[in-house]
Amino acid sequence: MTVSPEAMILGIEIGGTKLQLGVGRGEQAAFETLIRRDVIAANGAQGILNQIQECVTLLNRQFHIESVGIGFGGPVDGSNGRVTTSHQIQGWTNFPFVDWIRDELQLPALLGNDCDCAALAEAKYGAGRGFRTVYYVTVGTGVGGGLIIDERVHGVDRPAAAEIGHLRPGLHAKGSDATIESIASGWGIAATARACLRGDAERVHDQLMPDGRPRLSTKDAKDLLSRCKGNLDALTTLMIAQAAEAGNMGARLILATSTDVLGWGIAQVMALIDPDIVVVGGGVSLMGEDLFYGPLREAVSQYLFPPIRDAWQLVDPALGEEVVVHGAVALGASC
Repeated sequence: MTVSPEAMILGIEIGGTKLQLGVGRGEQAAFETLIRRDVIAANGAQGILNQIQECVTLLNRQFHIESVGIGFGGPVDGSNGRVTTSHQIQGWTNFPFVDWIRDELQLPALLGNDCDCAALAEAKYGAGRGFRTVYYVTVGTGVGGGLIIDERVHGVDRPAAAEIGHLRPGLHAKGSDATIESIASGWGIAATARACLRGDAERVHDQLMPDGRPRLSTKDAKDLLSRCKGNLDALTTLMIAQAAEAGNMGARLILATSTDVLGWGIAQVMALIDPDIVVVGGGVSLMGEDLFYGPLREAVSQYLFPPIRDAWQLVDPALGEEVVVHGAVALGASC
């Protein structure tokens, strides 16, 4: 097959369950090709590195790759090109990823975490295009944030920046686990529901919710239990959202605790940096306007600093599940 003479950029997304590699020019959100691979956790970091080498060998037959951008699913030291750690896959701790790309693939590279790459993509190509300051929030298994100023990721030379999920809402939040993420993430929502159904003793997390832990009627509790077939460990945020859509008011209250706390956090960020636009995505946001975006906007408005009350907007993202790969390509374009 003929190799394209035009220089291309390789974007790599590394998550806990998937690996994606996209080749593009970095001018718009478009790929010449996209490769997806499942990540096998038991194979550790080396298994993913082997997959990358295999895929790049194939891509080099078709494209002239000039540089690489990497969006990694975990904390990174971007200024030194090193992975800090992974919470899902063994073998990444303090890994010199940029050096590995240079030595093994003979290509220059830049490394960012996945949320920062998603933020960069939405700022350059998506819902934040045309705005100077874009704050991006992803709400899924965790809650992450990324700040883009003039199409550049802010804080790459710092240990962490814009991490809204790790804000501690309220003076009761003395432990590092008592965070926005612990309530507003997918697993946080499910944890609140389980505590309600089990009748657990009051948790510190309950004190962080504006109205305390939700109280469920017997009918609503039975409905949630039936959805997980009585196995509370199997109860998911998707089940809770489906119950809420079907009219379960207890499920709606559980979801409202998450949007209240997340809205509080976004309001604090806005008071500090007053971004031109806030883009909120991630798996939890797929609940849509009625259960997620509408209540979230109401919560932001409630907690917002009054002078900026009429000068903000919060929107859903534009780029879909390849957003991190698009951001990785954009990052690689600046090598």
